[in-house]
Amino acid sequence: MNYTRYGVKMTKLATFVKAKRKQFGLTQEELSRKSGVGLRFIRELEQGKETLRMDKVNQVLCLFGAELGPTEGDRS
Repeated sequence: MNYTRYGVKMTKLATFVKAKRKQFGLTQEELSRKSGVGLRFIRELEQGKETLRMDKVNQVLCLFGAELGPTEGDRS
């Protein structure tokens, strides 16, 4: 997997979480409490950190009716 593409996917995840948080009118602190993960984790997620625990990401996504899953990648 190309680092650049991996980074792009993390940016999409970060953008999704931040947009959903704002859509629901939550602060990072509130999202942290409601999802059961630390504030630092929320900040790193929204900044697009590339090494995050999938179980914790899914805890956050669950609040928005979403979850991580495999997708087809571009092999070129």
